[in-house]
Amino acid sequence: MKKSETSSQSASGKKVVIVGGGASGMLAAITAARNGAKVVILEHKDRIGKKILSTGNGRCNFTNTLQTPECYRSTDSAFPWKVLSQFPALDTIAFFQKLGIYSKNRNGYLYPYSDQASAVLDALRLELESLKVEIQTETEVMEIRPVKHGFTIRTSKGKVSADRVILSTGSKAAPKTGSDGSGYGLAKSLGHHLTPVVPALVQLRCKESFYKSISGVRLQGTVTLLNGSKEVVSDTGEIQITDYGVSGIPVFQISRYAALGLYYKESVSVRINFMPDFSAEQFQAFLENRIQMHPNCSMEHFFIGLFHKKMSAFFLRLANISPAKQAGALTKTERTKLLNTIQHFETVVEATNSYEKAQICAGGLSTDEIDPDTLESRLIDGLYFAGELLDVDGICGGYNLQWAWSSGYVAGKHAAIS
Repeated sequence: MKKSETSSQSASGKKVVIVGGGASGMLAAITAARNGAKVVILEHKDRIGKKILSTGNGRCNFTNTLQTPECYRSTDSAFPWKVLSQFPALDTIAFFQKLGIYSKNRNGYLYPYSDQASAVLDALRLELESLKVEIQTETEVMEIRPVKHGFTIRTSKGKVSADRVILSTGSKAAPKTGSDGSGYGLAKSLGHHLTPVVPALVQLRCKESFYKSISGVRLQGTVTLLNGSKEVVSDTGEIQITDYGVSGIPVFQISRYAALGLYYKESVSVRINFMPDFSAEQFQAFLENRIQMHPNCSMEHFFIGLFHKKMSAFFLRLANISPAKQAGALTKTERTKLLNTIQHFETVVEATNSYEKAQICAGGLSTDEIDPDTLESRLIDGLYFAGELLDVDGICGGYNLQWAWSSGYVAGKHAAIS
C-alpha cells in the first residue's frame, strides 16, 4: 500500500484517534493532547485500562529503576532501546509524580505508595478528563482506511475521521482485559506484517507424570532452557512446582524462548539446578561432609533443612535410592546420581499455558516497517503504533509497562506534531 498524503493542518488542529485504551493508548492520548491535538480513544471493552488493574498482583509495578537494553526482547534487538531512550524510567517516575502518584521502591521495582493498581489507572483517567480526551467505550473498530487527508475509521457505532491514527490494541495475552489480538488484523489490512506471536511470561507445561506428587512446592533454582542440546537462556529465582509443570519468575523469564521453540517444532526442555549457590565440586564436598557428620541418618531424613519433604522423596525416587538406606552406606554411583538429580534435573516441555494465562506475548508487528524515532509506519503516513502490538516484550519487573509508557509517549507526541 502506498503512503497517503500527509495532512497540512497545524499540530493544534490535528485529530488523533487512538485505537485501544490500555496503558500505551492512554499515555499516547495524554501526550498527544498536551501537544495540542484533539484526541479520541476507541476502546472495545466497557472501560479503559482494565489490564493495568491486574499488573503487579494488583499493585501495579509500573517501572523499574534498573534499565538496560537486555531487559527488552525483539527480533531487532536495537529497536526497543531507541524508543525507550526518548522516554526513560526517570521520565515515567516524574510523569506519574506530577499526576500525584508517589512511588515506593522495592529493590528497583516501583509501585504506587498506596500499593493499588487502581491509583495508577485513576490518575491517568483524571488526566484524560482534564485534557478533554474523548473516550468511546464498547466500540469495535472494523476497518481503518487511508484517505486523501487522513483516515476513515469504520466502527460498530459508525464512522470516525482522523488526521492521525495510533494503533495500541495490545497483544493476545489476557484477552479478558481487552487484548484479543484484533489489532493484528487491522495492521495486516494496512499492509503490515507479523513476526510469530506466542505467549510469554507464562507457565510451562511438562511431559512427565510425576508433577502432581510434588505440586505446590516452592524452591530456589536456576532454570536453563534447552532447544535440543543447545542452551538458550537461564534465569535464577524462586521456582513454583505445579501439577502440570513449572512456574515462577525465572520460568516466566525464559518462557518466550520455550514458546518460540515449540512454535518452530523444536525439541524443548528445561534443566533445573536446585542448588544454584554451589558449583558441582562445592555441592559434592557439601554432601560428603553432611554424610560424614550424619552417617547413620536414613536418607528419608537426610535432606531435612535443605529441601521440602516432597522434594526430598522425589530426588530419592529419581536416583533410585531407598529412603530407609543410611547416608553412610551410599555407594559412589548413588552419590553421583543424587548429585546429578539435584543439580541437573531435566524435564521435557510440551507446551506453554494459554494466552489467557500469559502476561504478555512475544512477537508482533515487524519493527522493520516502523520508524523507531517516531513509531510511525514506514508504509502509511500518519499511522502510528504503540505497546504490546509491536514485536517487543520485556522481562518481569515493570518492563512491559515501561515499554507501554515509552512507546505511547513517542507515538502520541509525533502523531500530534508531525
